Amino acid sequence: MGQSDILTTHQPHFDFSKEQRHSLHLHRLRNFHSKYLATRFSVDIYLPPDYDASGAGRFPVLFFNDGQDMEALRLADTLTALYASQKIPSLIVVAIHAGERLQEYGTAHRPDYRNRGSKAHFYTKFIIKELFPHLRKNYPIREGAEHTAFAGFSLGGLSAMDIVWNNHGLFGKAGVFSGSLWWRHSDFIEDDPDGGRIMHEIVDTGLHRPGLKFWFQTGTMDETDDRNANGVIDSIDDTLDLMERLKNIGYHHKEDLHYREVKDGIHHPSTWAEVLPEFLVWAFGKV
Repeated sequence: MGQSDILTTHQPHFDFSKEQRHSLHLHRLRNFHSKYLATRFSVDIYLPPDYDASGAGRFPVLFFNDGQDMEALRLADTLTALYASQKIPSLIVVAIHAGERLQEYGTAHRPDYRNRGSKAHFYTKFIIKELFPHLRKNYPIREGAEHTAFAGFSLGGLSAMDIVWNNHGLFGKAGVFSGSLWWRHSDFIEDDPDGGRIMHEIVDTGLHRPGLKFWFQTGTMDETDDRNANGVIDSIDDTLDLMERLKNIGYHHKEDLHYREVKDGIHHPSTWAEVLPEFLVWAFGKV
């Protein structure tokens, strides 16, 4: 089938009432080749119940890193429930299965101090120059960054943040679930425990990008580490600190930034699944 093998399935989900039935369509791209990474990716594309292959309608699009975890995140059932309650419009969700995760996720600008994320630059190129054009050619995607979001979990959340930040003409919203915002270009230094955090420095040296919006989530039990001994775990500390850096360059808390802290939330799909509906409504909710 050319660049990728496409499998199409129709997935029924639970009924909300005898009168109200909703089902999703799932397209699976297998062996989607990337020349930038010299590898083949699997991509799951969740299409809304009213999807029309003729392209009669145009839909917003949401990209997810770690697409292999969508079952654990209960994505299909969450979308079905939100469509049924009319809390979000119909959208296309693109779930990209991780490849060489520790090298492809990270920050495109530079790897961390252990050279992890060394292929993040090429992963970004894969998204921007290969996958996105393929989707635009084959699916009725609505034009405009305000209709396009990218999200991820843990290291995939850092990757999503970096991709949106560096490609604000294509993406308008970032969803960062328990993001690995500790990602550093230098090892821990006791005299400067918070120094070297790459994403924070990128924002510090960057300019305000009008139109971008950011959704951050942490759990109070994401981890136990507290490298600067301020009584706040690093996951929360790094997230709140990055939000402050964003405010410093012109982003506003209520308009551009959203923070969700989950009491007793852990670094696991079970917690991320709990807040996934909130993120989807924030990113695409009907007013």
